Amino acid sequence: MADTNKDSITENNDNKSKRPKLPPVMPKFNFYWIYGIIAVVFIAIEFMPRDVAMKTTRTKFLTEILPSHDIEKVVLINKDKVEIYLKKDALKNEKYKDLKDRGMFGDDVGPHYTFEISDAGSFETDLNKRQEAYPANERIILETATQHNYLGDIIGWLLPFVLLIGLWMFVMRRMGGGAGGAGGQIFNIGKSRAQLFDKDARVNITFKDVAGLDEAKVEVMEIVDFLKNPKKYTNLGGKIPKGALLVGPPGTGKTLLAKAVAGEAGVPFFSLSGSDFVEMFVGVGASRVRDLFKQAKEKAPCIIFIDEIDAVGRARGKSMVQGGNDERENTLNQLLTEMDGFATDLGVIILAATNRPDILDSALLRPGRFDRQISIDRPDLNGRAEIFKVHLKPLKLAEGVDPMKLSIQTAGFAGADIANVCNESALIAARNNKDKVDMQDFQDAVDRIIGGLEKKNKIISPEEKEIIAYHESGHAIAGWFLEGVDPLVKVSIVPRGVAALGYAQYLPKDQYLYTTEQLENMMCMTLGGRVAEDIIFGRISTGAQNDLERITKMAYGMVTIYGMNATIGNVSFYDTNQEQTFIKPFSERTAELIDIEVRKLIDSCYIKTKALLNEKRSKLEELAKILLKREILLQADLVEILGKRPHDKHTEEEAKVEVMPHETSTGIADVV
Repeated sequence: MADTNKDSITENNDNKSKRPKLPPVMPKFNFYWIYGIIAVVFIAIEFMPRDVAMKTTRTKFLTEILPSHDIEKVVLINKDKVEIYLKKDALKNEKYKDLKDRGMFGDDVGPHYTFEISDAGSFETDLNKRQEAYPANERIILETATQHNYLGDIIGWLLPFVLLIGLWMFVMRRMGGGAGGAGGQIFNIGKSRAQLFDKDARVNITFKDVAGLDEAKVEVMEIVDFLKNPKKYTNLGGKIPKGALLVGPPGTGKTLLAKAVAGEAGVPFFSLSGSDFVEMFVGVGASRVRDLFKQAKEKAPCIIFIDEIDAVGRARGKSMVQGGNDERENTLNQLLTEMDGFATDLGVIILAATNRPDILDSALLRPGRFDRQISIDRPDLNGRAEIFKVHLKPLKLAEGVDPMKLSIQTAGFAGADIANVCNESALIAARNNKDKVDMQDFQDAVDRIIGGLEKKNKIISPEEKEIIAYHESGHAIAGWFLEGVDPLVKVSIVPRGVAALGYAQYLPKDQYLYTTEQLENMMCMTLGGRVAEDIIFGRISTGAQNDLERITKMAYGMVTIYGMNATIGNVSFYDTNQEQTFIKPFSERTAELIDIEVRKLIDSCYIKTKALLNEKRSKLEELAKILLKREILLQADLVEILGKRPHDKHTEEEAKVEVMPHETSTGIADVV
């Protein structure tokens, strides 16, 4: 045991010696340091010992020093302190050697002795009595003087005020959004909080680091090219776009694309968030907008990037508080004026990003302000492969890790999801003490991200486990034999996440259009778990909550949005702009009819699923029993038990790839 510890310590010391030494980080200069240094100097002067005289006593002075006749003068300071000055010739005497070099300016500068007295009158009387026998020319006359400590008095008066002002500024800085940046200080609260990137502070991200956004990059690169070669466009009469709005779901790379613009443009780049304009004080937001554009015009041509612009660009006139002064609307009005007002200057391009374009004000989206709306959607098959190539570069990969395989197996993933998969796979490989990351690590990473953490210690009773097994088998049977449903790749009754006791995973395709029959079959697959419980046990459980939520949403979408119901007709009640939030766009009679048709649709799917599972009951029971024993079944196991899947169609790319679990389509979740 001792040898092991010794080896461990030696290994740690070797690792420490191999670590690269980082250069020391120099603190940034702050102008307030000068004020601090001045204050320290004044305080040091005040408390620095200026009295270099040797301390003595009244008795010793009268009995030893005075009779020596070496005194030049005696000064009474402020009636409570006596200073004794010796003659220059007397200082050469050996008995005064302790006085050598006590003074800052030499030993001949007094006072040389000092002591305190309580009664100036009695001291003067004693001094005169001691000198009665002295000749007149040797008598010492007591001199008086008054000294004022002006610096001490000033500090004593100013110190309380300085402390109060410092406390007030600290409180106001905290209220103003923190100590960082110009906007955090009370006197600069109306200043812009934008972070400037120029030749002194460049961004290292370029368009090569942005993958899967080819169409969006073309649009943005044209703006960058205009800034670098303006004559190429102006010679033909073209004008630079005023602004471009990046629109897309979270995690698709909007901010990353803006960083690439900052790294490629070669012009000053101002970056800030929409929430940086928001403040508790009235008028601060508009003031910050004015200051931002003032700085931008001074450095034109330049680019301003506003991330999450919906924080300040929400549509006006929809606030629940009527008649009040809306600070956010004032900020938006100022932003609209600066972008395309009466006195707008050229040379400033606005980039903004949002994942909620439906709530933005229409005046903000019109041409002349945001001339272009660049859509950044979730990447397709090739786009995901390119993103995987970027995030796989820093990983130590085993043989057989193919970006195209991973792309097919992660349909529907955004760029941030793919980055998370790559990082999670590396962590899983390290946890298992592997030297390289292999495909199994990626499979575990997808399971971890989609299904949640595996709950190995969760205790489930045999009765509940049997219900879960038949529930998931019902999903598997319905999804296996129905046409148009995504291919089933995995069934598991291992608990994962917060409440998922089991799940069935499917491999969705990059599909954008769905037919009525396909949506109905997907609803049947989702109802397979509830139907299986009804058939086998003659009762139902709470495990189908998540399933029922999905089919209800799907059914109402088919009836009210996509016009897939003959009774309701070809109408859509979907409000894209959400302008009728509190008003239904249909009558009460139509609402009642919608509810009836939704119930009919769900009931018909339930009957269809029940007929299918009764027909395949032997397969259902066989699959459930095997699932109880093995807990996890992959696609190869399902083919062996259920036979080859009918209506199965693979693209050329999918036929070359081993199928790996992907997305939790349904499962026994949220058990009450």
